[in-house]
Amino acid sequence: AGGPITEIVFALGAGGEVVGTDTSSTFPAPAAALPKFGYQRQLAAEGILSLTPGLFLASDEAGPPEVLEHLRQAGVRVATIGTPKEKAAIAKRVVDVGEAIGAAEAGKRLASELETAIAGLTKRAEARSSRPRVLFLYARGQGTMMVGGRNTSADLILELAGCTNAAAELSGFVPLTPEAAVASKAEVVLVPEKGLASLGGKTGLFATPGLAETPAAKGERAVAVDDLLLLGLGPRVAEAIDAVAAQVFV
Repeated sequence: AGGPITEIVFALGAGGEVVGTDTSSTFPAPAAALPKFGYQRQLAAEGILSLTPGLFLASDEAGPPEVLEHLRQAGVRVATIGTPKEKAAIAKRVVDVGEAIGAAEAGKRLASELETAIAGLTKRAEARSSRPRVLFLYARGQGTMMVGGRNTSADLILELAGCTNAAAELSGFVPLTPEAAVASKAEVVLVPEKGLASLGGKTGLFATPGLAETPAAKGERAVAVDDLLLLGLGPRVAEAIDAVAAQVFV
């Protein structure tokens, strides 16, 4: 449960042992084709148990908690994996997944590769001559619009890309308000592709109260990246940061 967790399992060579995934697990293609048991934040025990798993591997965002407890009581081993909020945690998550699935050595090797990649991204970010103010927006239509402040995966993505988080005065993911949008003084808005589509593209995005008054709106500077690639912070983290940087630093 959790697209990044699934992606890591496949990267460690254990994809053939996976019997089902949640709907956020869209990469790689074999994972997307597996039976689905719902969305990670809205799980139901029956659908999971119908797949007769020996291990249920879940992100710490998965739930509700009573469903995980139901699985435990049914004899399923449940392993919960933390979501990275700092650079070191990206590699640690890979190690944790490797240990949970009995692939500890493979996990350590992949984690080492990621640490090298992250070090390179950090060096490049620190060398940038400008750090544009970028507002990370998670959207599912006008009814669900959240900005990523400090201590979030969004903040980490912006740091690795060499950007200034325009919502750094906030903590966590919080609902977007017109006041917060104006105060952000965002020069660019970064949004997952599905989120941008749910708003009707750039036109709908920059019609949002508050965002319409930002420098980003004046220049129509919206950057969209594939949802799982952008939010995963997993084996493809360097590809994700490159995709962001290629559109922000133009």
